[in-house]
Amino acid sequence: MTDEAVLAATRQWLEKAVIGLNLCPFAKAVYVKNQVRLVVSRARHADDLLEELDRELDLLVATPAEEIDTTLLIHPTLFEDFLDFNDFMEIAEGVVDEHALEGVVQLASFHPRFQFEGTEPDDLGNFTNRAPFAILHLLREDSVERAVQAYPDAEGIFERNIETLHQLGLAGWQALHTQR
Repeated sequence: MTDEAVLAATRQWLEKAVIGLNLCPFAKAVYVKNQVRLVVSRARHADDLLEELDRELDLLVATPAEEIDTTLLIHPTLFEDFLDFNDFMEIAEGVVDEHALEGVVQLASFHPRFQFEGTEPDDLGNFTNRAPFAILHLLREDSVERAVQAYPDAEGIFERNIETLHQLGLAGWQALHTQR
């Protein structure tokens, strides 16, 4: 799959699911202002991806939020198994700490087979964090804090998302990704 195809699938997911279903009420504002950096990784090994994460963390904190507010580091092939990706995320969190960015940048994760602990694989609640590819989402803590303060009932977003996905159903979710 080409980088262009990976980016197109990721944009479709962002536009139809994340923004279209309002799964993240903060995403639309930065997306329409072109402040979301989308990076396709072709790292062949986890160590190479960690080096890319190093570079993206440095770039994010060195760039004004008006230019890059958040980064999606997308890897289309390295982590087919969700549990391997989940283990990798613990190491990635360590990279944030090594950069002394705890409280400055936080990581979120998305994966095609994302599964919350204690849920069944087909539980629609898992789809809140499902994406076409493994994605490390680098978020500025101050941007998240401002968005949460401005949003009424930010604590209820997760529960509302699960309800939205249950109403949509699996067929509706799948239809989102086949529409162009």
